[in-house]
Amino acid sequence: MIDDKTIIQRTAVFVQEKLRNAEAGHDWWHIQRVWNNTKLILQTEEADALVCELTALLHDIADSKFHHGDEQVGPRIAGEFLHSLGLDDSRIEHVQQIIFNMSYKASLGQIDFHSKELEIVQDADRLDAIGAIGIARAFHYGGFKNREIYNPNIPPQKQLSKEAYKNTTAPTVNHFYEKLLLLRDKMNTDTAKQIAKHRHYFMESFLQQFYGEWNGER
Repeated sequence: MIDDKTIIQRTAVFVQEKLRNAEAGHDWWHIQRVWNNTKLILQTEEADALVCELTALLHDIADSKFHHGDEQVGPRIAGEFLHSLGLDDSRIEHVQQIIFNMSYKASLGQIDFHSKELEIVQDADRLDAIGAIGIARAFHYGGFKNREIYNPNIPPQKQLSKEAYKNTTAPTVNHFYEKLLLLRDKMNTDTAKQIAKHRHYFMESFLQQFYGEWNGER
């Protein structure tokens, strides 16, 4: 049985290679930031660090939005890889359950699984969706999908269902109101809550500046 450090190192190498040509908002650099956020949160939270780090590394190994909406492909690939390393079945299942249930999209549906490890990695991932990097990722993905930047004639939708969220083609600015500005109040851990405050304020400041420029006011 290989040690935990080697398992993490081999997983990082696997993910970096697997996501070599991924969309830039969900590429290796996103994974690395979420991994770093996870390790930061673990400094103040009691949890299975190996499960947390492995999930952070593998959580976007096959994001469903790039695989025809298949929400099982990511957990399956993660499980197959971890089995190849000889990780015990209980931890593999734990990682798979977190991957399946941690996304914002998943939170709009029925969630039947919960763990401290899910809270930590979910926070780590959500922190990368807000602030300056969150803004950059949102507009990059909008461009990737050829969506409008903003259209004042298409208002944001409040309380989207899971299916409506998955299928939206709305302008990127709407995404702030349909997800990004909601994440601050959905953080689980004290560390993430503190970080999210500043990043949330930055997004609000950006939108104020954006609307001013859009309307020729500043």
